[in-house]
Amino acid sequence: MKQSGIVMPGYKITDYMLILPLPHELSEKIGVIRDNFNEKFKVPSTPSKPNLMIASFKQFAMMEERIINRLHTIAMGYPPFKVELRDFGSFPSHTIYIGVTSKIPVQGLVKKVRSDAQALLKLDNDNKPYFALEPHLTIGRKLKPWQYEKAWLEYSTLHFTGRFIASEMVLLKRNEGDRSWQLARHFEFQNLPVETKQGQ
Repeated sequence: MKQSGIVMPGYKITDYMLILPLPHELSEKIGVIRDNFNEKFKVPSTPSKPNLMIASFKQFAMMEERIINRLHTIAMGYPPFKVELRDFGSFPSHTIYIGVTSKIPVQGLVKKVRSDAQALLKLDNDNKPYFALEPHLTIGRKLKPWQYEKAWLEYSTLHFTGRFIASEMVLLKRNEGDRSWQLARHFEFQNLPVETKQGQ
């Protein structure tokens, strides 16, 4: 959505991404795989570190504090969980990724964010939040048909394993048109009994 004319302060639109961050060692390992992939198949590199996406959305900057408060409440009541990564998968013709074999706890978190925060994350009817209900860790996306076919021929036979404990989720943000993401907030999973009344 392109903005024209003068934008009032607070009415500036920001891109957000809610992710499960990877431990440093695993992130480095997957970063090397991604860099090799980009080099081999002539794919432009992405400025963000490897991560598992929970949701992405656009929203007015002035809504950020309310969103942070809601996500903090969700995280307080959510337990840490184990994430298992294994081998490579693909969304035919455009994306190659590392598979998540322990999908249920990740999907549970995505559904919890969707049910408790969806209304806050929706900018308008043209800009609805995206919830990653099929957990995966992207290696190459927006591939051209030749890139996909050549890469999948190779990566469908390769093996990869990794695991980590997801103990927090992280909200990243960037201004429209920027390439690099900034940290907005960490939310630690605390597994506490949290009571929230509707409309809080």
